Amino acid sequence: MRRYVRAFAPARMPMAYQRRWTLQSLSGFWTRLTTVQPDPPMWITALAAFIALGVVLYPTSWAISRGLITVAHEGGHALVALLTRRKLQGIRLHSDTSGVTLTRGRPTGPGMIFTAAAGYVAPSLLGLGAAWLTAAGYITILLWTVLVLLAGMLLMIRNVFGVVALVSIGGAVFALSWFAPPDIQSVGAQLAAWFLLIGGIRPIMELRRKRRRGRAPDSDADQLARLTPFPGGFFVFLFLLISTAALLTGTYLLTPTDLLDSLKGL
Repeated sequence: MRRYVRAFAPARMPMAYQRRWTLQSLSGFWTRLTTVQPDPPMWITALAAFIALGVVLYPTSWAISRGLITVAHEGGHALVALLTRRKLQGIRLHSDTSGVTLTRGRPTGPGMIFTAAAGYVAPSLLGLGAAWLTAAGYITILLWTVLVLLAGMLLMIRNVFGVVALVSIGGAVFALSWFAPPDIQSVGAQLAAWFLLIGGIRPIMELRRKRRRGRAPDSDADQLARLTPFPGGFFVFLFLLISTAALLTGTYLLTPTDLLDSLKGL
């Protein structure tokens, strides 16, 4: 007599239930993503600004954190290169906080000019966007936008240190967005916005000093001078003007509305 052993497979989830579960999950994630968080107390905004200012001004902390500005700088080059239809060949981030973005296309023309001009203003413009989303209460959208940008940048990294740096930054942002309570997320967003707004100016000032000493012949400003009729000093001034405007606008956005209303009443 033959014996037949019937193997019992785990019950499959009905298709309708699977769809309903997927829709509920997406709906829950979207609700979490778009939930508006209340403004933090005024003292948190002020403290975040002073901490960011201290990190940028103190040499040791700046040497450690400057790599974050480099990530934004090279990311700006890469994004504009893609937007202007240049071929992005790769990005390298180095342990000395320097970086390079390699693109291929016409060596002259608007695409090359905009790509070269994007680096030094990218941190400040990113900080301005962060300030706008933070002021509007969309903290989770801000954090996940950063994650998407980091993931896209990670695909183009061409050295080990760059991969480790982006994975570390992305892991920290993901942990903040997924596990931290709203109050901590708000503090983190405030610190990031202020750091990008303030930190975006210091590399421009450093570039200005290096160019005066003849130590930056191949800087972005000098490349732009070779691509356009304008001298390199003009572009350094333009970078500084854009970054300063971003800082002032970001400061206005991050200042609590109660304080703004009281100042208008004076």
